[in-house]
Amino acid sequence: MKPRLIWHTTKRIMIGLCCMFFLGCSENGSNAQSSPASSPTILASTEKPLPAELKEGETKFNTFCSQCHGPQGQGTNQGPPLVHKIYEPNHHADMAFQRAVAQGVRAHHWKFGNMPKIEGMVPEDVSQVIAYIRWLQRQAGIF
Repeated sequence: MKPRLIWHTTKRIMIGLCCMFFLGCSENGSNAQSSPASSPTILASTEKPLPAELKEGETKFNTFCSQCHGPQGQGTNQGPPLVHKIYEPNHHADMAFQRAVAQGVRAHHWKFGNMPKIEGMVPEDVSQVIAYIRWLQRQAGIF
């Protein structure tokens, strides 16, 4: 191949990859910028009972998180739904939840404002809440 043809082919591929990247991000950005009422959340199936080992995580979620993130992580006017594809493990790993609780997080996906750090939660508490949220996400078919 001629160098000029290689350059144009490489350029087209790079432009295509950039477009796919930005379109992928804009899907999350455009859906995520709206409130939970206008953005479809995925409801967790209530057919399966909550496993006993997740009860503490549910209790801690209800105590520390549900005021903003709603019952069963469905979101409120104060915080985004956690049972949503944007919070699945490949996009928001467990460490992201740990960091958000410990340090707070600047608003980046939603128009709810910044999340403050959560006083009174230790990493073990957060791990229990994460296990509960991941179970809800699996029940909803998110992953």
